[in-house]
Amino acid sequence: QLQSKDTLTQSIIKKNITTFSQLIKHVKLLSYGRHRNRSDFSLVFKAQKGSCSSKHAFLKTVADLNQINNVKLILCIYKMNAVNTPKIGNALDKFNLNYIPEAHCFLSTNNTFIDVTSANSNINKIKNDIVLTKEILPKDVVEYKVDFHKRHLKKWLEQSHLKLSFSTLWQVREQCIYNLQNASHPRQANT
Repeated sequence: QLQSKDTLTQSIIKKNITTFSQLIKHVKLLSYGRHRNRSDFSLVFKAQKGSCSSKHAFLKTVADLNQINNVKLILCIYKMNAVNTPKIGNALDKFNLNYIPEAHCFLSTNNTFIDVTSANSNINKIKNDIVLTKEILPKDVVEYKVDFHKRHLKKWLEQSHLKLSFSTLWQVREQCIYNLQNASHPRQANT
């Protein structure tokens, strides 16, 4: 049960979402999209959309506020490609990339993985392509996740001997995310 008296939990309860499992189902059905303010996780509920980072950080925040202690926020790096993430389209083709390392968030609870990034998200789609995982705090999705991802990409770029600059590789990654967002909700602007 969601029982905390904080403003965020109370705004959720007012929408007749009274359990954490109901909230998970609700967030999973929200559109994929970024927010201009990465640190305000309440925007997931207010704007009814979010990215993998904001949706999972939002859920972990609500879990913590309601003393649901078995919920962990997990950051992973996986080999994103058009097979395990079809909505990126052909963004990798122009540079002949089979995949690009992508930072992704999901929840772990009692050894069960939960991915609410989109209605069709299923951690099993990327499970075999996960390179590393680590537990993080909600605040870590704001800057730490981006820095961690960039460091990993730079190392991968160096080890792969690709003839791409880091800025070009990051632009390819941003194109993938743009494609994901537009495939999920083509006319919605960032909020």
